[in-house]
Amino acid sequence: MDKTTPEILICGAGIAGIATAYHLAVQHNMTGIWLVDERPPLTLTSDKSTEAYRNWWPGPDDAMVQLMNRSIDWMETLAAETGNVFHLNRRGYLFATANPAQIENWLQAGRQAEAYGAGELRIHDGTRATTYQAHNEGNTTLPGADLIIDPDLLRTQFPWLTPDAVAALHVRRAGWLSAQQFGMAMLEAALAHGVTLVRDRVSAIQVDSGNVASVTLAEGGQIPMKTFINAAGPHLKAVGEMFGVDLPVFSERHLKVSIADTRRAVPRNIPMAIWSDKQHLAWADDEREFLAEDEEMRWMLDEFPSGAHTRPDGGEDSDIVILLWEYHTPVVPPTFPLELDEMYPEIALRGMARMVPALKAYDNQLPKPYLDGGYYTKTKENRPFACPLPVGGAYVIGAMSGFGIMSAMGLGELLAAHITGEKLPPYALAFDLRRYDDPAYQERLANWRDTWQL
Repeated sequence: MDKTTPEILICGAGIAGIATAYHLAVQHNMTGIWLVDERPPLTLTSDKSTEAYRNWWPGPDDAMVQLMNRSIDWMETLAAETGNVFHLNRRGYLFATANPAQIENWLQAGRQAEAYGAGELRIHDGTRATTYQAHNEGNTTLPGADLIIDPDLLRTQFPWLTPDAVAALHVRRAGWLSAQQFGMAMLEAALAHGVTLVRDRVSAIQVDSGNVASVTLAEGGQIPMKTFINAAGPHLKAVGEMFGVDLPVFSERHLKVSIADTRRAVPRNIPMAIWSDKQHLAWADDEREFLAEDEEMRWMLDEFPSGAHTRPDGGEDSDIVILLWEYHTPVVPPTFPLELDEMYPEIALRGMARMVPALKAYDNQLPKPYLDGGYYTKTKENRPFACPLPVGGAYVIGAMSGFGIMSAMGLGELLAAHITGEKLPPYALAFDLRRYDDPAYQERLANWRDTWQL
């Protein structure tokens, strides 16, 4: 191959760009593919994720469930092919609540997800003959979800939960993995099939007669080519503007914190644990008085949203836990280095202690935290793109928000089908920019509600 004339240039070596390269090169045997990024692969936002996945996506239609099912199929296949080098598990997501009204919401969402193909909803209320299978009993293929209303079963299976929890929803086709090793497994396969990794930055894109004609690299000069893929993550909008396409996306700042849980407050074998209730933080009287008197700190006395979540990180010999809670997600231009919130570790810990009371042992003696984060680049209805653009030869994969790791293989396959002309799956239009041209879709957008994003 003449290195100066790629057939396909992928802008961005994050999880989206790498998954696209994987499908084009490994699954479709395409050649002449450049993967271009000024940074090492997977180091902008892909390595800042929760590293989790799920097929639990209630919503206005089945598109997200079908996409995630397909994506997880690919992840499981790759795990089998590689000896599970990226440590894919299926512990599930455990949503818990102290609010009895939440049970009906979960029933409705569960029936909807079941109809969409997420798997059976099993109800455990103590009045019917049901068998709950614990996630650590080797049942790695159990689908659907378990709604646990029986208090005895709840305490037996999850003794670490707050005593006032009245129900839990255990989503089963879910868990987590090592995002870095997952991405590298795809990248190594793509490189072995001829993909060229180029350390450079796209600085300009030239269009001729409505088609992409060439790309200018900051160090490599002007490169002619036929196909350009915008996989630029938080820079998706800026790259689109280089060739006159205004992508309807925005970015939110999201953080996460890791601590050494030396007291083992969070058991090492639990599912991803999510508190589904809004809450006020449990401050001591003197702390509350201090916060009330400080104008800049008073907001910490306000009601906080639902969604505080945690999971163990590493094996039985590790004491690291990850804490996440998106209590404040400002829409901001993506700038690096990321601005961090000094109060995030303590607030996330206190919020998670509502669900896992043993974490209260760290009140006012927080272990040294490691704080990082990235951007969720998203559309207004929180659905991604994997589609052609209104410039010949140009495509986009992105706006993958907080679900980039879990959706990457499914969206990469979808975009590869667009590029190669293969038959598209039924859910393709749901992730196409042209969906906004559909009056029926616009009408649905006006009533769009829960996105089920953490």
